[in-house]
Amino acid sequence: MGRGQKGSSGKSEKMKDESPAPEDYEKGRICRFPLLVAVLQLLLGVAVTVVAFLMLAISPSLLARETPHWAGIILCLVSVVGLILYCVTHRPDERSSLQFIVKLLYFVLCAVGLVISVLVMAFAGHHYSQASGFSCQQAGEDCACTLQPEDPVARTFTYEGVTDCESVTSTLTLYFLLQILLNLVQALVCAIATFIMWKHRYQVFFAGLQIRSPTWQKV
Repeated sequence: MGRGQKGSSGKSEKMKDESPAPEDYEKGRICRFPLLVAVLQLLLGVAVTVVAFLMLAISPSLLARETPHWAGIILCLVSVVGLILYCVTHRPDERSSLQFIVKLLYFVLCAVGLVISVLVMAFAGHHYSQASGFSCQQAGEDCACTLQPEDPVARTFTYEGVTDCESVTSTLTLYFLLQILLNLVQALVCAIATFIMWKHRYQVFFAGLQIRSPTWQKV
C-alpha cells in the first residue's frame, strides 16, 4: 500500500517537473504582441524619416514642420526602448528595478510619440490642402506658388532649387498625403503600446495581490 502511494507521488512529481513553468509561459504570452508593436513603431519611424528626406530633396527651403524627419527619428528611439524592454530586460512580475524604469520610460515615450504623430498629421494635412490648390510658375531656378494667382497681393510661396514646378504640385502633395497616412498608423500603434503598458502594469499588480491572498495560501 505504501509502495503504491510512493509510486503515484513520484509519478505526479515527474509530471510537475515536465510541465512548463508558469513564468516561462507568461513571458512568452506577454512578449509576442508587444514585441510586434515595437517592431511596427520602428518600421513606421523609418518610413516617416525616409519620406521626410525625400521631401527635403525636392526643395531645401522646406521648413522643419513640412519635413518631419525629427518625428521619425524620435519614434525610432521609442521603438528601440520597446525592443530593449521586451527582448533584454523582461522579467515576470517586474522583479527588477531596471525593468520597471524601462517600462515607465517606454510608457511616457509612447504617449509623447502619440502627441508627436498627431501634430505631424495636423501640419501635413494643412500643407496638403494648401499645396493641392497651388498655382505655380517658374521663377529662374525657383518655383513661385500662390493660392490666388489673380490677386496681386496674395501670399507667394517660393520653393528654392526647384527646376520643375510639377514636383511641387504633384510629388510634394503625394508626400504630404503619405505623411498623413504613416503618422495616422503610427499614432494608432503608439496608442496601442500605451494601452498595453498601462493594462499590463495593473494586471500584474492585481494578479500579485490575488496570488498572495490568505485564501489562496490556505488552498
